[in-house]
Amino acid sequence: MAQAQAIQAGRDVRPMTKEEKKVILASSLGTVFEWYDFYLYGALAVMIGAQFFSSFDQSTRNVFALLAFAAGFLVRPFGALFFGRLGDLIGRKQTFLVTILIMGLSTFAVGLLPSYSTIGWVAPVILIGLRMLQGLALGGEYGGAAVYVAEHAPVGRRGFYTSWIQTTATLGLLLSLVVILSLRLYLGEKDFADYGWRIPFLGSIFLLAVSVWIRLQMQESPAFKKMKEEGTQSKAPLSEAFGQWKNLKVVIIALLGLVAGQAVVWYTGQFYALFFLQSILKVDLFTANVLVAWSLILGTGGFIFFGSLSDKIGRKPVILGGCLVAALTFFPLFQAMTQVANPKLDNAIKTIKVQVVADPATCGNVIDPVGIRTFTAACDVARVALARAAVKYDFTPAPAGSTAKVVVAGKDVAIAPAIPANIAAFTAAAVEAGYPKAGDPSIVKVTGVIPATTQAWSIVAILTILVLYVTAVYGPIAAALVEFFPTRIRYTAMSLPYHIGNGWFGGFLPPTSFAMVAATGDIYYGLWYPVVVALGTFVIGLFFVKETKDRDIYTVENR
Repeated sequence: MAQAQAIQAGRDVRPMTKEEKKVILASSLGTVFEWYDFYLYGALAVMIGAQFFSSFDQSTRNVFALLAFAAGFLVRPFGALFFGRLGDLIGRKQTFLVTILIMGLSTFAVGLLPSYSTIGWVAPVILIGLRMLQGLALGGEYGGAAVYVAEHAPVGRRGFYTSWIQTTATLGLLLSLVVILSLRLYLGEKDFADYGWRIPFLGSIFLLAVSVWIRLQMQESPAFKKMKEEGTQSKAPLSEAFGQWKNLKVVIIALLGLVAGQAVVWYTGQFYALFFLQSILKVDLFTANVLVAWSLILGTGGFIFFGSLSDKIGRKPVILGGCLVAALTFFPLFQAMTQVANPKLDNAIKTIKVQVVADPATCGNVIDPVGIRTFTAACDVARVALARAAVKYDFTPAPAGSTAKVVVAGKDVAIAPAIPANIAAFTAAAVEAGYPKAGDPSIVKVTGVIPATTQAWSIVAILTILVLYVTAVYGPIAAALVEFFPTRIRYTAMSLPYHIGNGWFGGFLPPTSFAMVAATGDIYYGLWYPVVVALGTFVIGLFFVKETKDRDIYTVENR
């Protein structure tokens, strides 16, 4: 084949053409949309809960708002199957033109949707429907973008070209951060909570218009056109991709040997790090967002670097190397974050003894990944409340039939029936014993968009290292997945492992990791989830993943 001969002759190192830049831009805008919407909804979940689930108490409405968010994750793989099949049957361009329209209109419509107080129960039903539509479309969007760019890329530069899509994922997050912070500062918290939260959703219509306008001008990918001309299209992409063991085996290897580890490193480095700063270390919302934004600005270039590096040394060593290094250093990095961001908390964890003393038979499992369980046993209520208060505890078994109690620095604290009351009581007792209170001057804080202290910049440095791990595992992943599968089923086959990996392994990481913290009392215990998954991916990938960087992606069978 011509491409295989070109590989032997040498890499195509010419500059990007104007058309290739347009291909990357058209494809990348969908990824911007994906992550803009993702962080927008996640950051505004409390306000969305107040608008659309106002008939419930505050804790319950927040849970329902997050469940509506989770619904989008759950349906992503189904969107990957549906739109992936269309992409392999009718073409890449037409399919991901449809997906961007559905994604964009679903995001825009949230800004228009009347609240519960206006139209009653219809409001949350429509909201959940919009989130599911967005998730379905997103399931087909990424695969289409990755395939479209890779099939346009010059020989030997697929990693570099597709890494631009990964870069725009972080730009989408950064854009949402900038929009939210700017509106909060301009409108003030009250007006932003009343109506200003809708503006970021409504403003997305401009991003949609530009995306559609650019995509309408694009041509079909050369690989798909060649396959169509030769009549080698799959008549049944779903059954061929997942009903034949030779293809299904590759899907499973791609999921467990590449994507699962990539997903947990990504979500730990960006979303769990933000959650850890806010919920565990008690850093205020504005400061945490500014610090994360700076880490994204400083680390985003890593996507291009590692994507390009994978063209030279291979996808496998870059992705698996990133998984291994991340798994080995997550614990010391998060411990360093605690020491710098909240030094009094770090000292309190090491020196102040807090115990939950209870009959083990009365203690249940407190794992609650989606936050819908109601805890009634005193032992369980106490453990969950201590975790939410960011107070480290040890469990001490008591004789059978004993009444559960919490002991803070030698003083007994009664356990109330409700978790919120316990959070207040345990926090007060912990502060009295030496834990820092909310707003303690030792906790890192910034008052403007540019950090002004060494403490703040030290946190930015730690977060930037985490972002660089993200770029190492995510930068080459699109090229690797495209190269894993033949043209005739590529869109279908690559989309499913990507969205199961990122939607399920990654998407449920923050709540699952926090649930692990609640179950053990150790603020770092939740890191075992990404560490174990990343190490598992490293081992599986080392033995079962074959290098793909020099494959001819124009052949019908390219394995």
